[in-house]
Amino acid sequence: MPDFIAGFRAVADRYDFFILDLWGVLHDGTAPFPGVLDALERLNAAGKRIAILSNAPRRAEAVAERVAEIGIPRRLYHALVSSGEEAWQRLHRRDDPFHAALGRKVFHIGPPRDNGMLDGLDLEKVDRIADADFILNTGPWGWEETPENYEKRLAEAKARDLPMVCANPDLVVMHQNRLMICAGTLADLYERMGGRVAWHGKPHRAVYERCFAALGVEDPRRVLAVGDSLRTDIAGANNVGIDALLVAGGIHSEEFGVREGEIPDRSRVRLAVDSSGHRPSYVLPHFVW
Repeated sequence: MPDFIAGFRAVADRYDFFILDLWGVLHDGTAPFPGVLDALERLNAAGKRIAILSNAPRRAEAVAERVAEIGIPRRLYHALVSSGEEAWQRLHRRDDPFHAALGRKVFHIGPPRDNGMLDGLDLEKVDRIADADFILNTGPWGWEETPENYEKRLAEAKARDLPMVCANPDLVVMHQNRLMICAGTLADLYERMGGRVAWHGKPHRAVYERCFAALGVEDPRRVLAVGDSLRTDIAGANNVGIDALLVAGGIHSEEFGVREGEIPDRSRVRLAVDSSGHRPSYVLPHFVW
């Protein structure tokens, strides 16, 4: 079972490289969590190398700009990798059978802030499922959306056997202390209807390999991944053979009985870990030093 720790200082000296999740670990969508900037400063002062690995469905540069706006300066990390960047690169290269066969007419499910995902791809955005060759799914059109709002469109797409590219595997995200659905919820619904989906981002290997390359990792045993999702962050770390730290105060906070500044209910965490099959090495309430 994982070690339960109160602060990041308990494990920082054991590793040289850190792969940090964004939403639910470093910020809530509008501001850094208390203690985050201090922890990042201390890691940098100790000579550690840090990559942010986000399932944000936008290109890496756009995510970096937003992270800076939120209040986390670029000087506090060394690389940023996003699921959106991975999806864009695969759509650009089309170097595998799934992406090569997609066609050029795309129906985009996602809010206007994600429109940059279409730039530079020689795609024609269409307004009807009937005119599309494939679906690019970057998430719901608004924060208050529910999966039921998409069932009719997805059923229409399934009837035409349209493939879907999912640029964010997360099911939910913590936005201003509320859980909101993400692209992964819609992609999961489409798969359960029998639809074909290409998933990009955590927990899949490709984004971790990008982080390793960006940080100059030679020994995976010197890498610690930090995230708040058993399904993506911890599973992804397990998939590539690196240690993982679960931040209990993120999307699982209610499930774990976490209140601000408190240690999570260990029995609840153990039950969730056992049920998921994904194994963190450590559990920390919040990303603080």
